[in-house]
This record gives sequence, C-alpha cells and structure tokens, in this order.
Amino acid sequence: MSAYSTKNQILKAFIGFLLSLMIASPALAVLQTGDEVPNYVRADITGFDFHGQDLSKSSIAGAVARDANFSDVDLHGTVLTLSDLKGSNLQGIDLTDTLADRVNFQKTDLRNAVLTNMIASGSSFAGSIIEGADFTFAVLDSDDQINLCKKAEGINPKTGISTRESLECSDQGGGYKPPMPGVK
Repeated sequence: MSAYSTKNQILKAFIGFLLSLMIASPALAVLQTGDEVPNYVRADITGFDFHGQDLSKSSIAGAVARDANFSDVDLHGTVLTLSDLKGSNLQGIDLTDTLADRVNFQKTDLRNAVLTNMIASGSSFAGSIIEGADFTFAVLDSDDQINLCKKAEGINPKTGISTRESLECSDQGGGYKPPMPGVK
C-alpha cells in the first residue's frame, strides 16, 4: 500500500468522523470557528448570574440552578431536562423550542417569559409567577395547565399574546378548554 493511499484512507476516515458528529449533533454543524455551545449538564450553578446572556442551543440538563438569575437570557433551543430551577429569576427569558421535561419551575419568576413550543411534560410550576408569560403551543401536563390558568394574566410585551390565551384557558373557573377542530 502506498503512502498516498494510506493518507487518503485516513483523510476519508476523518471526514466520515466529522460528518457523523454533525449528524449526531446538529448544533455542531452551524457553529463557526471559535464558537462554543455552553454546557452545564449536571452542574451545580445555584445562585449564578446569567442575566442577559445568550445560552441558546446549550444544555443545562440535570443541573441544579436554584435561585439563579436567568432574567432576559436567550435559552431557545436548549435542553433543560431534569433541571432544578426552583426560586430562580426567569423574567423575560426566551425558552422557545426547549426540551424542559421534568423540570422544577417551582417558585420561579416567569414574568414576560416566552415559552412557545416548549415541551414541559412532568414539570412543576407550583408557586411560579407567570404574569405576561407566553405559553403558546407549549406541552404541559393538564394539572399544571389548569393551575396556571387560575392565575394567568397579562400580555407578553415581545409577542403581544395574553397569558390566558396562550394557555387556552376557559372563561369559567380557570380550567383548560381544548380548542375545537377547525374552529378558530
């Protein structure tokens, strides 16, 4: 085997490896040289101040982030699965398109947050403040949705959507009213 064909095989293997990484992690495919995706998987970031940062497409899965400041943070497209955010400031946060299943949102401040298309099944929002939050197309447990409707008020300043409308709350008793097919 010649040196040229050995180098060619090594180069092909390396390119194949890089392509497999891009397929396995689409976030790597769009990064530019020098860019990094923040990673706080299973980290203890209790009390950290992230105010105003761009943490989009990062992973905070399994992290303990109690009493942290995530106000005005861009977290769209992140993974928050199994995180504990109890008591954190999430005012104005962008959680669009996030995977937030089984997250502890208890006693968080979600005023004016954007939570559109968020998957939050198995999560708890007990004691959270949601004035002006936009939950449009968010996947929530029915009990959470009913309880959030009981205190839903305000209009999100970024999206212009009312909290009650985004949660699809009924006008009687604050419960959930599923939309009728084909009716707007």
